[in-house]
Amino acid sequence: MADTADTQQVDEAEAADRKQAARAERRVARLAKQIASFAKAHDGAEGQIAYLGQRGARIVLVGEDGEWGDLVAPSHAMAEQAVQKSGITVHESFDGDFAAKVKTGPYEWTRMAGIQLGGPSNA
Repeated sequence: MADTADTQQVDEAEAADRKQAARAERRVARLAKQIASFAKAHDGAEGQIAYLGQRGARIVLVGEDGEWGDLVAPSHAMAEQAVQKSGITVHESFDGDFAAKVKTGPYEWTRMAGIQLGGPSNA
């Protein structure tokens, strides 16, 4: 009788693991689709993955036209899988030629100045 209970617990744990793995796979596919869509809309894209601690990882995307955006993945591993699946170039750091591609407009400058100099609120 004890063997049956142990087997049932193992089966339930395996089912939960499979369900969690399937959910993670869908999340990676969704992120990869969003990255590929960004790349298509901006004539290609490059990215960089930044660790966010318990929140996961930030995928910073910079299009060939200078437009930029970001996505947050639940884990660094999932972010790496998503960028690999999307086929974009990934940089180790956000500096040099990669950072120079980013175009900032009046909105970004106002937001940056507003945060530091008492300008418009973040709301």
